[in-house]
Amino acid sequence: MREAGGVGVGGLESGAVGASDGGDGVGVGSAGGSRRVLLLLNPTSGKGRASTSAPLAIARLQDRGYDVVQVVGHDAEDALVRLRAAVAEAPTAAVVACGGDGTVHLCLQVVAGTGLPLGIVAAGTGNDSATLLGMPKDPVAAADALADALDSGRHRIVDAGHVVSADGVSRYYLAVLSSGFDSMVNERANVMTWPSGQARYLRAILAELRSFKPVPYSMVVDEGLPTEHREQKTGMLVAVGNGTSYGGGMKVCPGALMDDGLLSLIFLDEVSTPKFLRVFPSVFKGTHVSIPEVHEHTATTVRLDGPGQVAYADGERVGPLPVEIRVVPDAVHLLAPT
Repeated sequence: MREAGGVGVGGLESGAVGASDGGDGVGVGSAGGSRRVLLLLNPTSGKGRASTSAPLAIARLQDRGYDVVQVVGHDAEDALVRLRAAVAEAPTAAVVACGGDGTVHLCLQVVAGTGLPLGIVAAGTGNDSATLLGMPKDPVAAADALADALDSGRHRIVDAGHVVSADGVSRYYLAVLSSGFDSMVNERANVMTWPSGQARYLRAILAELRSFKPVPYSMVVDEGLPTEHREQKTGMLVAVGNGTSYGGGMKVCPGALMDDGLLSLIFLDEVSTPKFLRVFPSVFKGTHVSIPEVHEHTATTVRLDGPGQVAYADGERVGPLPVEIRVVPDAVHLLAPT
């Protein structure tokens, strides 16, 4: 194994570099037969679990005949620079994210729209992207699944969401973009110094419940198309999903499909705090869509605005509203079990 980089990954930015490939549903082949795999490691993911998973996955990929180059950055921006440079340096068979959904999101900025396959060794806290793809939790089994997909030359081609925020940040995302209560919880949790882990998130939820006020949103869906519609309404939460889940298994967009060329738009109307607390647990089963205050639409583009709000995508901060969101069909080639 070869290595490039320092330590730590966290925070993100956008971009895309790589080889080109085509297809519509199943891709075949990669990088002219290259056996070179870039593995981006976030050593802090999963309370350090990624650091123990990476050597196991790397050893298994090497056993399968792949030349693995590990990439680690001093921070997210540095990791992204190093990953782009590594992709440009030599023909590459795949990029593998070893970490959580944030690490996958970071890799996505490099591979989206390029045809360069993306694999996942799930070692984070939520691992929603890996779960959506049916990736094994065991790092050795995950490495075998990646090698099997590479050996067969077959990979799953899915859509991506793309968002541009009011401050010009441009990102691809694989699972869900959200704004409203959950984004404000994330904003609050990100500035807390105590406690740590899940306890910090729960404390942020309790604190946000005391102060959160429903947001007067304006939305333009499918602008310029026969399906265009515009709405101005007050609500608790807006989610725009390419995939179904975020936040460690919350199925906020249960109707989303990653390969249908559409986004799933979920809007939760203004509700009382007691009702919100009753509805919130149903998100983990995806049954919240059955209540009358939840509205579900499909879209190819969404313009979303709301005063004082920010957007998060794949659990990572994007930036302030307004945001412009669109689906990018067939943008990502994934290495996943068949």
